[in-house]
Amino acid sequence: MSVTIRNTYGTPHNVSDTNPTHVTSCDNYRLPLVGTIAPGNPGYEDMVEILKDNGHDTRPEGYGLIFLESEEFSATYFGSIEQIEQYKRENVDGAATFDASQGVVYAQWPHGKGWDEFLPRVFWNVKARGAIADGIGLVTAFAHTETPGAEVIVYEFEGKWLPDRDPTPMVTYHCTACHLDTFHDCGHVHENTGPSDRRWAARQARQHIVNAHRHGVGGQNSPCRPNGGEMLRAVNAVAKDRLGMTSNPLPDTDDAYCAAKGPCSIIRELRAGVRPPVYRA
Repeated sequence: MSVTIRNTYGTPHNVSDTNPTHVTSCDNYRLPLVGTIAPGNPGYEDMVEILKDNGHDTRPEGYGLIFLESEEFSATYFGSIEQIEQYKRENVDGAATFDASQGVVYAQWPHGKGWDEFLPRVFWNVKARGAIADGIGLVTAFAHTETPGAEVIVYEFEGKWLPDRDPTPMVTYHCTACHLDTFHDCGHVHENTGPSDRRWAARQARQHIVNAHRHGVGGQNSPCRPNGGEMLRAVNAVAKDRLGMTSNPLPDTDDAYCAAKGPCSIIRELRAGVRPPVYRA
């Protein structure tokens, strides 16, 4: 059973012919980082291991680097130091281009010894580019295939794993068809450190749509399962019965609760250009 996933926000990406959750490339990239590495740099030997493994370690003087990023994909270009220095000089106004045929391009950004110290944390939403703040904002969104008007939205935000912890940059997704909070589903909220975390969150958002298409909204095997406010009504009933309250302390529908206290409240603020409170503070 195939499904086409359509963007409602962000850049459309190219996907595998057999798997719509597997992004293979993008037609437009940002170039958030440009740099060079040379023998003598800390971790250099470990950093060029990827080139040695593929027979591309051909520049004993070192390498110029360009890191490419889209919402759901990333790549690393290795070229000559001279080429990259020229690119930096010509890119003062942000209009320069580079010839990728002069070097080699690898999918994703490297990680591991050397690279983990070299690469800074890079967010998709950057204040210098007009975002609310670094690491706070929408990343991408997809139309829900089974619930008209609903979306599965990937977003960067500030949250806390526990109330007594410091705020952490995070990334996750939210489905406006089921309003399930990914904080309560292990493995769906990621510390937001770079393109790989955002790529994984977007892949999970795509998988959510695929499973809803395969198993239906509310299906036993579907992760897209609205609970119809059942738990909210139970809490309200207990509050009235045992605490003597005369009105509901919580909204009695999932969408109303989510809009007031859940992920939808964050997304509403992000769309309005307002910095949301730290989630679960």
